[in-house]
Amino acid sequence: MCRKNPLWSHHCLWPFFEILISRKHIIGMYDFILGLNKADTVAKYGEEQVAIWRRSFDVPPPPITPDNQYYNVILNDPIYNEGPHKDQFPMFESLKLTIERTLPFWYDYIVPEIKAGKKIIIAAHGNSLRGIVKHLDQMSNEQIMGLNLPTGIPFYYELDSNLKPVPNGSLQFLGDPETVRKAMEEVANQGKAKK
Repeated sequence: MCRKNPLWSHHCLWPFFEILISRKHIIGMYDFILGLNKADTVAKYGEEQVAIWRRSFDVPPPPITPDNQYYNVILNDPIYNEGPHKDQFPMFESLKLTIERTLPFWYDYIVPEIKAGKKIIIAAHGNSLRGIVKHLDQMSNEQIMGLNLPTGIPFYYELDSNLKPVPNGSLQFLGDPETVRKAMEEVANQGKAKK
């Protein structure tokens, strides 16, 4: 039976699988730089500042303001009609803030499914995934800053009954090591000036 909640939607594709979409985690409000590609952002603010915004744990860029061309477009997007409320809409993003939104979803929805013996696939933005990886691998704030998850390459965890990674069960990529390495390098270079 499909459940209804204003912060997520549950699509039943019985008998094959179910899709759970969290509206709280769709949000990618990447502040006042929204609308600039990464190269333009580096050219405007500098590689060092962009690296801080992209990879620091708790330093978000300045908040998006109503004069940004995308402000009302995003805030009034019908996808958010059921939540979050406009006064709860994040106006900037940091990994710390992403984790504060992601971990309750992890504990409230993902953990019970895993404990029920289900195999779970999570498709999410890189920062949401980095937050889950940080949590599962108990990484420090400094360690997570250096993690560049490759775009489009799935990875998996094998967890024990306490939902801790088993030996050699942490962050296992489904791809050949060279492809994964190049993809990680590509992600790391996204916030760097083109030479």
